[in-house]
Amino acid sequence: MGAAEAVLMDRIYRRQRHFYDITRKYYLLGRDRLIDGLAPSAGGRVLEVGCGTARNLVAAARAWPQARFYGLDLSAEMLATARREVRRAGLEGRIVLARGDATAFDPALLFGEPGFSRIFLSYSLSMIPEWRAALRRSLAWLEPGGELHIVDFGGQERLPAFFRAGLRRWLRGFHVRPRDELEAELRILAPAEGRLARFDRPFRGYAQHAVFARRFRP
Repeated sequence: MGAAEAVLMDRIYRRQRHFYDITRKYYLLGRDRLIDGLAPSAGGRVLEVGCGTARNLVAAARAWPQARFYGLDLSAEMLATARREVRRAGLEGRIVLARGDATAFDPALLFGEPGFSRIFLSYSLSMIPEWRAALRRSLAWLEPGGELHIVDFGGQERLPAFFRAGLRRWLRGFHVRPRDELEAELRILAPAEGRLARFDRPFRGYAQHAVFARRFRP
């Protein structure tokens, strides 16, 4: 991802960011389930890649007060809203935000941190053209024994065909493409990187939810 993608994201969200959370709560399903499953240790560092308005970070910081939270996003427009929401929640001391590319970020440069015990992506992989590179980048900065949590659009395989076709046509208008190969890609990564601890397709396949555990170094 690069400058062109950043311009596109800012154009998409320049107006949408003002009502994003009100509308998305009806169809970005499974986000709170992901947050409930993070379970970071005391003092653990948790990163959201593609943090958007910081809705998830605020919820996660309230759910897990013993941890520290970080968020990165490519869109300066979204980050403006995120910073406002973090201030409004009174969580400036526990949530740090930075502009960064999901496929090329360095936490030492962005946050002064060496890595994270938890990293999560919530409905962001489907908006990242080089989504496989984003997966690998996240795993690269995950501490040994840490976990990568993902929720995103699934294949809708147990929903009516007309619904699936209409949903995907509508999502394409927002440059969103469900990553049907996500489970296969995580299984490819598993032998070298860790193990796929969980993968399911809730809401009749509307969403897909994964937890990937990073292996401990010998």
